[in-house]
Amino acid sequence: MPLILLAGCAAPAALPPVTIPVRNPTAPIASQVDADLSRLSGDWVVVQGAGIRPGTRLRFGPDRVAIDGAVLSVAQTTAGRLTIGGEPVWVHWIDADNRTAALGNPDGTRVWIMDRAGKPGERLRAAREILTWYGYDLSRVAG
Repeated sequence: MPLILLAGCAAPAALPPVTIPVRNPTAPIASQVDADLSRLSGDWVVVQGAGIRPGTRLRFGPDRVAIDGAVLSVAQTTAGRLTIGGEPVWVHWIDADNRTAALGNPDGTRVWIMDRAGKPGERLRAAREILTWYGYDLSRVAG
């Protein structure tokens, strides 16, 4: 039944446009090598973000992601690296139990922390530390 609901949603061409990067391009950056689409599968809520608003609901499937009901293609390009609607998005961190994840564009146009329940607790601090290390300006992140 969920697949039928997703198939009926309009598919935007890409994520919402962003004009000002939130990442220092000289900072080191990496993706988590054991992060893949199977670990992201299911429902998430954005708790903090720039270029994607807090409260946004995501549902990852094997080749699609619903973002507040709009369906975009998603594909894994390599370990910890995806394309969402054709845009590169890296999984910078996901906790061992797949409850909280920090994702962002390597060019710094968007970044977000998402959680299965919307209440990451102590994992929020860990996600923010990783994103800061990778050069994201978290003073510009909403949430």
